[in-house]
Amino acid sequence: MPLIHRLYPLLRPLLFQLDAETAHEWTVKLLRAGHLLGMLPDPEPNPSKARTVMGLKFPNCVGLAAGMDKSASAVDAWSALGFGHVEVGTLTPRPQPGNPTPRLFRLIEQEGIINRMGFNNPGIDEAVYRLERRTSTGIVGVNIGKNFDTPLENAVDDYLTCLRKAYQVADYITVNISSPNTKGLRDLQAEEPIRRLLGSLKEEQGRLEGVHGVHRPLLVKIAPDLGEEQIEVLAKVFVELGMDGVIATNTTIEREGVKKNKLWKEAGGLSGKPLLRQSTAIIATLALALKSEAKGTPPPPIIGVGGIMGEMDAEAKLQAGAALVQVYSGLVYRGPKLIAEVAGIPNTV
Repeated sequence: MPLIHRLYPLLRPLLFQLDAETAHEWTVKLLRAGHLLGMLPDPEPNPSKARTVMGLKFPNCVGLAAGMDKSASAVDAWSALGFGHVEVGTLTPRPQPGNPTPRLFRLIEQEGIINRMGFNNPGIDEAVYRLERRTSTGIVGVNIGKNFDTPLENAVDDYLTCLRKAYQVADYITVNISSPNTKGLRDLQAEEPIRRLLGSLKEEQGRLEGVHGVHRPLLVKIAPDLGEEQIEVLAKVFVELGMDGVIATNTTIEREGVKKNKLWKEAGGLSGKPLLRQSTAIIATLALALKSEAKGTPPPPIIGVGGIMGEMDAEAKLQAGAALVQVYSGLVYRGPKLIAEVAGIPNTV
């Protein structure tokens, strides 16, 4: 067993004595130090676990979800832990501090997390600078959003700015329109706003492909708080516009299953184990809708996120229609062992 797998159960009680955001910051610092000291396992790729999705060869099916490394400060270390891909961000054109603290809460009994971070990040320029200097060759996605003070009617300008700057350093780019922690952002999921936004981004993607001679897949991340009719509308838009993929899902504003916890009324998005069934159900509905809209052609692949705490949870998402999965909250509760478990799922699942 790798040293980091043995250490995390010892470190977790100490980290959980700290407030959630401080613990997060220290975890990233320790991870970077561990990488520099050669303490991370950096497992050898196993061809039987590899998957080709969106024209990219992923060494395994598990990635780090956006939100864990908002500043792209530890990409090499995450890759050395065994992730098949790492998604950084959400990144905005200008740096922003995010919402007031406290803004991150552990619901330990339910293995959940509530956050209202508010896209705190150093800005796209700083992240690009760091990504240009990474040494790992693993797949990196860049998750982009709008600044909190940019009006919704001008949101496309922020997304275009980030798309242009991230294009050369990203393996794929994700459009985040589903965080509940930026006022009005989820309104962009309505049919006309999302069609205008994604249409502009797809047009710019085509232009950038011509300039740089390389295709960077463009994905969109959706909320779990959508009805079946909304999902069907979105699937139609995604197929018509030729989106390269969909990430399902972001955090939820629902609180079912956590109301016994004293923190359940905290504002923000809920992630972790309480989100598992909801997100998996969205994946299943979305997969059917995309297949129906695609009419015999390959539909956009889905990356499944939400509540993965073990191998069986990941397999459920893959069987529901996801091509890849990502973890966030499960990593907080289970540690690096979770990565090894999910990375071990063969390509036949």
